[in-house]
Amino acid sequence: MRRRRIVGAGLALAAAAGITGTLTVLPAAAEDHESTTVDWGACPEDVPGADRLECASIAVPLDYDEPDATTIDVMISRVAGTAPDERRGVLMLNPGGPGGQGLSQPTDLIDLGLPNDVTNAYDLIGMDPRGVGHSTPVSCGFTVEQGHRGNVPPYATDEADVAEQAETAKAIADQCAANDPDGLMRHMTTANTARDMDFIRAALGEDRISFFGASYGSALGAAYASMFPEQSDRIVLDSNLGATALDWDAQRRWGPGFEDGFPTYAAWLAERHAGYGLGETADEVRDNYFALAERLDAAPIDEFDGKTFRMQIFATLYKERNYAPTARIWQALADADGAEAGRLLEESQPAAPADAGTALSPYDNAWSSYLAVTCNDTEWPEDLATYQDAVEADREAYPMFGAAAANITPCAFWANDPAEPQVPVDDEGPANVLVVQNERDNATPLAGGVLLREAFGDRARLVTVDGDGHGVYVYGDNPCALNVTTQFLLDGELPASDVYCEASTASGLELDDAGEERREDVLDRIAQ
Repeated sequence: MRRRRIVGAGLALAAAAGITGTLTVLPAAAEDHESTTVDWGACPEDVPGADRLECASIAVPLDYDEPDATTIDVMISRVAGTAPDERRGVLMLNPGGPGGQGLSQPTDLIDLGLPNDVTNAYDLIGMDPRGVGHSTPVSCGFTVEQGHRGNVPPYATDEADVAEQAETAKAIADQCAANDPDGLMRHMTTANTARDMDFIRAALGEDRISFFGASYGSALGAAYASMFPEQSDRIVLDSNLGATALDWDAQRRWGPGFEDGFPTYAAWLAERHAGYGLGETADEVRDNYFALAERLDAAPIDEFDGKTFRMQIFATLYKERNYAPTARIWQALADADGAEAGRLLEESQPAAPADAGTALSPYDNAWSSYLAVTCNDTEWPEDLATYQDAVEADREAYPMFGAAAANITPCAFWANDPAEPQVPVDDEGPANVLVVQNERDNATPLAGGVLLREAFGDRARLVTVDGDGHGVYVYGDNPCALNVTTQFLLDGELPASDVYCEASTASGLELDDAGEERREDVLDRIAQ
């Protein structure tokens, strides 16, 4: 049976390694490359919505310290603004990851219900970041047969589990190094991707660019606004990591994030106890979660152990649309029916390659690029005892998932140290950063939005939404958040103060039946 990719929806997360030297983070001189031209043409056929997009490949420096040496190709996409007289400029996009492919994001956002006023004002620019998808992709060589669980570390029940995970993590780090003979991975950083964005800005002939990034995209946008404040126009950061990298602190916040997000799912299940039998109250559902996880720790059912079950629930909390499918899997496992649980899990998987034994996993590039960026961006602990102590502390503080969030990853054993320090958030510059955040987001909890708002100071405002799950603007559907964010993109004026958006059952998107169908199709696809 194939493992589900827990780092799903292009909106995901992972870990990092050691640092050497005292290099200063400096922007590249994009103006040196303004002679670069963008030749728009057809997009690759495997890009969703390719027939509605234009694509172009741009050669950018592999190493910005040697801008005239080796180059790599970065592919971008475009949906041109629909009202030239109202054109504001370009709105660059990033769906998260790191490792999320972004060429389809312009049409994805349109189909999700991006307001017409925004598509009138902006050329929407998608991008497969360096090392991802159609942009000189990297590979650790993850195969289907290998059964890699993804970049979220497994729940550790004790110190021995952490030690066992350390062996797995080291093997993955060694595998990635062995599959990177040309040394591309060490140049995959958030800072370099931000430099690529500014290189592309210059190639497009734009003085400034606006940006919308979700999940890890919030870190990329924060880095760009900090490295290139005068070239940044209107910056929207959604579902926030809290800094310019996915560091250990951000990963450990998955523990409290799970605790904050689970009660909504538990209440949903309790209301449907007659159908699923998982608890008549939210407290009973929580108790049953622990009971089944511990039972599976002691006696796995087929390929489902406690680690897999906990990861499945973590992934479920991203969106309400995941609730029912996972409830059925949970119900089957509670009945000790591993075959039915496996069948239900298979329904959410992409089709297996014909030669599944040796074929690369369909997630190989996403997992590989995720590791490269997180491991290169910032310094992470390298000693086992540090992780064992953190796992014990977080298992006590956040028993549902803390012992997974604090666990060791391949970044502790990465082949190279970061080439430069993590990008610091710069609070000096234009007041042009809007931070939007759900209160109960398991993957990027509210604390990340608060931290980023504080770091940017007067440059930013925070929009907090009384909502659950991962993704606010257009990916979610809170009318207040939609209106505040859209207005900022159109007039560039931040709210006078931070904004709190009440929960709402009303839709702000005003989609007709066909629009609702297009939205559902996109949400289904990006959830795979």
